[in-house]
Amino acid sequence: MDILAHALWTTAAGAAARRKLHTPVHRGWAVFWGVFPDLFAFTIPAAVRIWWRLSGVTSSLLPQPGGPRFQYVWQLYNASHSAILFGVVFGLVYLLARRPVWPLLGWGLHIFLDSFTHAGLFATHFLWPASSFAFDGIPWENRWCLAANYGALALAWLAYRLRPSVKY
Repeated sequence: MDILAHALWTTAAGAAARRKLHTPVHRGWAVFWGVFPDLFAFTIPAAVRIWWRLSGVTSSLLPQPGGPRFQYVWQLYNASHSAILFGVVFGLVYLLARRPVWPLLGWGLHIFLDSFTHAGLFATHFLWPASSFAFDGIPWENRWCLAANYGALALAWLAYRLRPSVKY
């Protein structure tokens, strides 16, 4: 799923959790954790490629045949998209804070959504490092998947706007 959709889904989930749990859920942190897995894996290579483009080292932001590869990105991607590692981190934070830190669930939501909206090279190995199993889902960039995703987001926003607001 694209990073904007992750941000919007975690905003919606944070707002829903706020109402359902009757407790403050910081949506800004939920959004951060909702986009964290992709930022963790792709920020450094993206920044390097932008720098290379701006400095004239390369003429494209896309990987070039025979050009340098960022092989470590796959390990970062697998780690940040692992439900096992997410569970360990959530559990440790729970123990340290002595309460659930709800915004962290944005990370879990990201993994869940990506498990069904990624295929091929980017299929989410959500059981990593225990297993390399992944669903071959519907690629999020498929036009029908994009339309359904943003349509569902629009419906979620409409449902949220039509319900009475709750301040916490």
